[in-house]
Amino acid sequence: MRYVVCGLLKGIMRIDVMTLFPEMFAGPMGHSIPARAQDKGLVEIVYTNFRDFGQGSYKKVDDTPYGGGAGMVIKPEPIFACCEHVEKLSPISPRTIILTPQGKKLDQQTVARLSGEKRLILICGRYEGFDERIGQGLDAEQISIGDYILSGGELGAMVLIDAMVRLLDGALGDEDSARDDSFSDGLLEYPQYTRPEDFRGMKVPEVLLSGDHEKIAKWRKEQALERTKRLRPDLLE
Repeated sequence: MRYVVCGLLKGIMRIDVMTLFPEMFAGPMGHSIPARAQDKGLVEIVYTNFRDFGQGSYKKVDDTPYGGGAGMVIKPEPIFACCEHVEKLSPISPRTIILTPQGKKLDQQTVARLSGEKRLILICGRYEGFDERIGQGLDAEQISIGDYILSGGELGAMVLIDAMVRLLDGALGDEDSARDDSFSDGLLEYPQYTRPEDFRGMKVPEVLLSGDHEKIAKWRKEQALERTKRLRPDLLE
């Protein structure tokens, strides 16, 4: 896992992740495009365990909810203390994001917007969620990766980081790849084919073999629209 010390270079995107389980990020962030982007100096990903800012000898970060109810709620004190510490690690003013099921559902437009930020702080929740004053006091943007419940915000943070990093200049081998991805223009991606030309009777469409780039572009647009109508008609609304 890349634990990076302070010293942000010009042009690098910095992502600070506040989590109780920094070791969870080692695999996903240590391979493929996220790893390559870090090796190229396009992004720094820094992990801080907010339990280090917990209270008492047991470093307590949660407590029972007022009004009763099951589960535990993350306390404001350790989050604020950790966030204030993390903010000082770089002179760049950050945008703070909380990964929570109550947040706005993540989409490609949000990914593109956030990928243009110079610095982000991502706060990963656990237990039954955050004390409401955390979001209020930090003026944090709240993001969800879908309408389902996970054990914590770490997986959501990984999804967001991966989606953003691939949009950074130089992160992909072919920059056109990101522009052609599903959702980049509001539609699902057109069908893709490679060798062999005929596989078990399933053939590559003739238009893709024609060498006529204008016809290919038209076919791809039509296919993207048809696929979106069939599989995700909600996107066309």
